[in-house]
Amino acid sequence: MIRVFPFEDLGRFRNDWLDAHYHFSFADYHDPSRMGLGALRVWNDDTISPHTGFDAHPHRDMEIITYVRTGAITHRDSLGHAGVTRAGDVQVMTAGTGIVHSEMNEEDEPTTLFQIWIFTDRRGHTPGWEIRRFPKQPVAGTLPILASGRNGEEHALPINQDAAVLGGRIDAGKSVVHALGSARGVYLVPTEGRVRVNGTEITARGGVLVTDEDTVTIEALDSAEVVLVDTPLQPG
Repeated sequence: MIRVFPFEDLGRFRNDWLDAHYHFSFADYHDPSRMGLGALRVWNDDTISPHTGFDAHPHRDMEIITYVRTGAITHRDSLGHAGVTRAGDVQVMTAGTGIVHSEMNEEDEPTTLFQIWIFTDRRGHTPGWEIRRFPKQPVAGTLPILASGRNGEEHALPINQDAAVLGGRIDAGKSVVHALGSARGVYLVPTEGRVRVNGTEITARGGVLVTDEDTVTIEALDSAEVVLVDTPLQPG
């Protein structure tokens, strides 16, 4: 099954510093048909104005992955972690037993990012934060794994769930293939460019949900960048 979420149909929130689009129900936006996919609960597309951002606030028992598309975000938390995640890089925050953090755009230009929340496999993990840079050159064949809790993928940023976040650039006219296991699904968003996913076209910042398929073939109709989450359909 393939279901497309066009960008113009996403939930929307806007104030004087944040322009947010919600792929799934979040905050005051609620659609009972858009409650996530398996362990994937939140996918927000945020534009944060310069010298503003999310002030300190708490989280528990969630894996929060931030993929910065343009600009940079500065992280600080109650464990003493601090760092800057720049365009094309990824940070993972394990909320675990509890953490307070802020995410600020301290740059002179807007920052755009995806904020992805994945349910943990159980309550009570030790909270933490990590950041990693990843290759920026176009990929061939398969997408690099950015974050993962699956066996055999220890080189990725760790999360506490049998799920993975993958992403990379694909040259126009090229394709990559992602194998999808039993009882698993994929949610995929092109950050830029048009792609065709198992024959279905999706434009930049829209989403496509894939279940009941053995493989996911992503063809770049333009020079494109994509991020996807591979998740169990029954989180545990």
